[in-house]
Amino acid sequence: MGGLNLEVFKFGIYILFPIASMYYFGTNLDSRFSVPDFWPSKEETHRIPFEKEEIRLELERLKKQRLQRRKERLDAAGSRERRERLVESE
Repeated sequence: MGGLNLEVFKFGIYILFPIASMYYFGTNLDSRFSVPDFWPSKEETHRIPFEKEEIRLELERLKKQRLQRRKERLDAAGSRERRERLVESE
């Protein structure tokens, strides 16, 4: 078997590993685990419209955005179908 030196080494590892990991993960947390610009700034957050005109403008903006996404999705699906027809015809 290993003997006394092996047991002392194992004991040292058992004690040192948790202490070293706590030291590594416990120091300098702000710079090590921070994500830059994680929280949105005041200008980037949603602002709830209260006036009738603001609500109308927001609804128009959302409708335009939804239609743009739909158009892009349909264009992508159409190009995919054309590619599939080309592959089938070959």
